Amino acid sequence: MSHDLKSAERPDPEKVLTDISDYVLDYQIRSSEAYETARYCFMDTLACGMLALNYPACTKLLGPVVPGATLPGGARVPGTSFELEPVQAAFNIGAMIRWLDFNDTWLAAEWGHPSDNLGGILAAADYLSRRNAAAGKAPLNMQAVLTAMIKAHEIQGVLALENSFNRVGLDHVLLVRVASTAVVTALLGGTREQVLNAVSHAFIDGGALRTYRHAPNTGSRKSWAAGDATSRAVRLALIALTGEMGYPTALSAKTWGFYDVLFKGQPFKFQRAYGSYVMENVLFKISYPAEFHAQTAVECAMQLHPQVRDRLDQVEKIVIETQEPGVRIIDKTGPLSNPADRDHCIQYMTAVPLIFGRLTAEDYEDRVAADPRIDGLRAKMEVCENPQFTKDYYDPAKRYIGNAVRVFYKDGSRSERVAVEFPIGHRRRRAEGIPVLVRKFERAIAGRLPPRQCEAIQTLCADQKKLEATPVPDFMKLWMV
Repeated sequence: MSHDLKSAERPDPEKVLTDISDYVLDYQIRSSEAYETARYCFMDTLACGMLALNYPACTKLLGPVVPGATLPGGARVPGTSFELEPVQAAFNIGAMIRWLDFNDTWLAAEWGHPSDNLGGILAAADYLSRRNAAAGKAPLNMQAVLTAMIKAHEIQGVLALENSFNRVGLDHVLLVRVASTAVVTALLGGTREQVLNAVSHAFIDGGALRTYRHAPNTGSRKSWAAGDATSRAVRLALIALTGEMGYPTALSAKTWGFYDVLFKGQPFKFQRAYGSYVMENVLFKISYPAEFHAQTAVECAMQLHPQVRDRLDQVEKIVIETQEPGVRIIDKTGPLSNPADRDHCIQYMTAVPLIFGRLTAEDYEDRVAADPRIDGLRAKMEVCENPQFTKDYYDPAKRYIGNAVRVFYKDGSRSERVAVEFPIGHRRRRAEGIPVLVRKFERAIAGRLPPRQCEAIQTLCADQKKLEATPVPDFMKLWMV
């Protein structure tokens, strides 16, 4: 859309903004598969949050912005006793969800973790429902939360299909802010104009740099960046609900819009309209807390572990074949200074299961990383792109994330070449993956909540209809400690 820079006439909102607004307000989700997958995604996402509460590096960031700034009757933070205003509650929940790099993933031209949006969705839903109850009005039910999840997944995922933000140096949490802003504004009762205005602000905010995801600056901000994005979305939604104006060509305005300032002058491209495609095809990270481009490499290493564990000193080299994004993002040599560095290094994530036959969140901590065998194997690894893996990665009918690993020994022998095209969390392995997801969920809540609460939560989450009909405040009460 072009607009005369000299004219002060207000143009109509651009199509990217109106499409998002129309979708969140008017589109009816009719896919039972999407709702069932959303239920499992919801369980898995909260499981990630419960597991993160075991790590002081995460919990030190939780709670109110300043001591004592709680809000009785506000939004609750699962697994804690916190009741907070919804912006900070969204940060808390979002940071917990993302901390261990263990929640769902979407891989395309841009990648990301659509369940990051649950931080804003759940905080807003609980806050609004409790406020409604205090005024004698009906609270939201959990179906509204699942619907908002499906739509947030769709907005983030469809924008990511053809548009690479990382190639212009922007972090994918930009898409969390945009998607969360849209669905939270609608969830809070925003009009079409208010949703449009809020989403325009989400784009005008620009985007965080990816500095904290890449050597030599990789650090723990990548674990709370999504919490920051989804909390900012709640703030923008609340601002829009006051009647604050928006900006109809936030993206396409000549010189000053998002495209010209941050996207090298290129407009967004779209492969498909918004529906429920992303939730139906989302990737669950259910076996290993590892950056998703390495998930199948970990599976390969686990298969090779019995053959390799007693021959580590005989290894001459290890060849890892991966997709182009895997080479670009997680092929990392040299010293790794912290857990955030290690869980984004394909060599590290392959070495640990080759040695130990496992990969857990604890394996990124300094105690395990100090084992000299890990860096010893890393130094012998060669990472290369497999063009077929790259092709299958971008194929919308496949969405594979292939890796292959082969070990070569000093005596000239070699292991078999173990290749895995798509991980256990892939849609094509749902039947195999869901029982693993449920066990992950059960273990996670058992480590944080009393047995009676765990039993009530498990029973409720196992029943689609009963969960959807449950008022949000009743559900959230089960998660308080």
